[in-house]
Amino acid sequence: MTDLAADRTDDATLRARVAEALARSRARTTALTDAVDDDDLTRQHSPLMSPLVWDLAHIGNQEELWLLRDVGGREPVRADIDALYDAFRHARRDRPRLPLLPPAEARRYTATVREKVLDVLASVPLHGAPLRTGGFAFGMILQHEQQHAETMLATHQLRPGAPVLAAPPPPPSAGMLGTEVCVPGGPFEMGADAEPWALDNERPAHTVDVPTFFLDAHPVTNGQYAAFVDDGGYDTARWWSPEGWAHRREADLRAPMHWRRDGAGWAYRRFGHDGPVDPAAPVVHVCFHEAAAYAAWAGRRLPTEAEWEKAARHDPATGRSRRYPWGDDPPTRAHANLGQRHLAPAPVGAYPAGASPAGVHQLIGDVWEWTSTTFAGYPGFAAFPYREYSEVFFGPRYRVLRGGSFGTDALACRGTFRNWDLPIRRQIFSGFRCARDPRPGEVR
Repeated sequence: MTDLAADRTDDATLRARVAEALARSRARTTALTDAVDDDDLTRQHSPLMSPLVWDLAHIGNQEELWLLRDVGGREPVRADIDALYDAFRHARRDRPRLPLLPPAEARRYTATVREKVLDVLASVPLHGAPLRTGGFAFGMILQHEQQHAETMLATHQLRPGAPVLAAPPPPPSAGMLGTEVCVPGGPFEMGADAEPWALDNERPAHTVDVPTFFLDAHPVTNGQYAAFVDDGGYDTARWWSPEGWAHRREADLRAPMHWRRDGAGWAYRRFGHDGPVDPAAPVVHVCFHEAAAYAAWAGRRLPTEAEWEKAARHDPATGRSRRYPWGDDPPTRAHANLGQRHLAPAPVGAYPAGASPAGVHQLIGDVWEWTSTTFAGYPGFAAFPYREYSEVFFGPRYRVLRGGSFGTDALACRGTFRNWDLPIRRQIFSGFRCARDPRPGEVR
């Protein structure tokens, strides 16, 4: 095969991959928005979240801006609505009062944009300009749609009323796990250079020397967290930072979001269904302050972002950094709980094939994991293609989360992917695991 023929084959493969991912992402968006009636679509179920109909049209508007107008050079479909769906112009709490597209019109708009985008995909070269090379702009928009799908899933969790979503339960645990794993110190490559759809905050790859540390073999479970609650963890200021304790008191936090007492135990309302809290599943819907307080109570701490990524990516046998804990192959159903296949975290030990070489489990999927690190750019960071994706959030206000949740699609989850949020947020599918430093003489 000539180089030109090989290039054409690779180009066709990339276009087919993008087309499949566009269809799959849109099917998820459609399922999340068609599951409720128009009243639910336009209602705001929490001031922390947009009405679902805003997310729907915003997805189409971002696709129009970047793929249709920028990459494709096509005429606008609806330039008149750009300001309505600019996330930086309107806070979520204010969006219900905007003159948003009604549900039927929002659906027609996103369908029209998608039809034109598929024509762009079939015709534009996927090389040359940075946005086109490797299909980057398509990958960016695909990840954007899947991120909003997870946001819409979180809105469904906050929505009152009868259940409208269904999924099979996650697999059971495959067996008992150890409590913690020692990750030897030394340098590793953090971040991404070769990942074609890695976003700007994941770049560039750089060497980080991480001292030896111990990391929980699995996320903190509901059973473990319930022990903290029952031991008076929410009533004891010494486990909390001053900022965390002030927030605990102001917000009257007493347990993870959606937990309620059920006799001597705990119950949980998940997507309209009530049931007992599974003690073997990772705790979810806790904020950074709650995670840090638990860690202090347990005599441990939250891992740094670099520690988390080293545990998730470093292969001690080869010294290289993998894409995922299990290797470079994309996640399968055997590796991780991703993509809304299930509507809950799986019990710890449910995905032995997804463990890292050191024996750390469920680093990918189930729950986003809080780290102790504030959000900042890596050395040599360059904003691309716009500052508002990452750079405007850099600083001490935001904490980094890693690993993805049961609601995260594999497109928007890899060993280098970085999420961030305010430390008080817990409507997201957030959990954590703990780390600790070696004790004197424990490691040679």
